[in-house]
Amino acid sequence: MWETIFLAIALMLIIEGILPFLSPQIWRDTFRRMMEANDSQIRFIGLSSMLIGLILLVIVS
Repeated sequence: MWETIFLAIALMLIIEGILPFLSPQIWRDTFRRMMEANDSQIRFIGLSSMLIGLILLVIVS
């Protein structure tokens, strides 16, 4: 079980590192816009991300 958790974390870090590696300017602009968003917008983005991840997890497994 721990191996699967570590693999999932490693994959998450790889995927999250793609945009800043390939296009740091776009990443910086996106991060700046996120900092200007209010709490409810950030919560909605987080909820949407979790739901998409859950749906993908159900589809794949």
